[in-house]
Amino acid sequence: MTIKTLTVLALTCLTLSACGGVDPNSPLGQRKAIFKQMLHTSEDMNGMLLGRLPFDGAQFAASAVKLDQLAQQPWQHFPKVREEDHTAAKADVWEKQARFQELARALEASTAQLVLATRAQPLEATGLDGPMQKVEGSCKACHREFRDH
Repeated sequence: MTIKTLTVLALTCLTLSACGGVDPNSPLGQRKAIFKQMLHTSEDMNGMLLGRLPFDGAQFAASAVKLDQLAQQPWQHFPKVREEDHTAAKADVWEKQARFQELARALEASTAQLVLATRAQPLEATGLDGPMQKVEGSCKACHREFRDH
């Protein structure tokens, strides 16, 4: 290869590597990381409830606590003014703040109720389906109104 070909190849690689990344320390990067953790945690919990994973009451209860803690966190990473980064959040997040905050509080309340449900002993999957569906419903309600799919 010639030096010209190597230079073009190197510049192309540098350009492509800079295109797709989100700064993990940006508000967008922070909330995406939290939402990803929430999704992973809830997928494992649903797996236990649907029989895809063996039900482990202690693990489910610990995951409920983790999900509740995570549900408190992403809202602080929505700046007062919409950032210029590519985001899946609709402009309505910033234009309808009262409604957005209402749905955020509904999610927090549903994860808190799920934690309370895990305190019943012995912990059985059948009693957790309703509270888990409320958490999912809270997520879906917010996504319908405020996420650009």
